[in-house]
Amino acid sequence: MTLKNRATARAPTLAALALAALVMSAPAAHAQSDPAAAQVDGFDNALLGVMKQADQLGVKGRARKLTPEIERAFNLTAMTRFAVGPSWTTMSDADHAALVAAFTRYSAASYAHNFDGYTGEKFVVDPAVETRGPDKIVKTQLIPGHGAPVVIDYRMRSDGGTWKIIDVYFQGTISQLTTRRSDFAATAAGGASALVAHMDAQTDKLLK
Repeated sequence: MTLKNRATARAPTLAALALAALVMSAPAAHAQSDPAAAQVDGFDNALLGVMKQADQLGVKGRARKLTPEIERAFNLTAMTRFAVGPSWTTMSDADHAALVAAFTRYSAASYAHNFDGYTGEKFVVDPAVETRGPDKIVKTQLIPGHGAPVVIDYRMRSDGGTWKIIDVYFQGTISQLTTRRSDFAATAAGGASALVAHMDAQTDKLLK
């Protein structure tokens, strides 16, 4: 597994994902009884399967295979809405659809770029799920062969009766979604088309 260095405003999020990639690769814990934990467990098992085929699939193949898994596990509309910020409310339904599609492509490319191999690491889901208001927090640890575990927490929210991921926190403090919103802030003034172009450009870089 390689740690990709990124010299861009997106570096904190992508670097954290790459750090996670160093350690997420062994069979995940059995599906938890809590439905929010089971959702996380299922996503990580799917990610693990892609990692084991990393070389055969290539980065674009990994992105294609991960896309339906991301769509199943993440509430991409809610995440896109938060990342875009206040300007979301002034945009049309067509703009919203285009932004969610671009955000989905960007998310899949990020995972495909950073989770690029398998070296036998271990992923552990904490069965003690926390409830915070309408949300649940599923805590996980990525255990490397050597060194300290990487803590990754998933914030979950029910969407039509299904618990879905709405944010990911690295080492308990780095919010992936807040980092995305900071990254998008300057571009958001240009409207939906500018944001879609921005995400598509970043996606293209990740898939090279």
